[in-house]
Amino acid sequence: MAKKLFIGSLPTKTTEQTLTELFVPFGQVVSLTIIKDERTRMSRGFGFVEMATDEGASAAIEKLNGFKIDDRLLVVKEALAKTQYRGMNDNRFANRRFRRF
Repeated sequence: MAKKLFIGSLPTKTTEQTLTELFVPFGQVVSLTIIKDERTRMSRGFGFVEMATDEGASAAIEKLNGFKIDDRLLVVKEALAKTQYRGMNDNRFANRRFRRF
């Protein structure tokens, strides 16, 4: 079963090709995404990698968490389910009135 990993603290120059080369030794990479800013199209410093097997994902977490790229230490951990993130559509903002300027 495929497992999705969160990759944080990416240098802005990191490309998808570079990340693919980094993760391939641990197993098959199903998908890879670097999150980019909508306006500038520059990397926001994090991304997601989906590995084909749980063993490959565990090995990648063990070996690449703290790995140094361009003087930055990568953060590699299992990604949270999308429902666990909180945003503007959360009920915390249901009773607030937003000002109009």
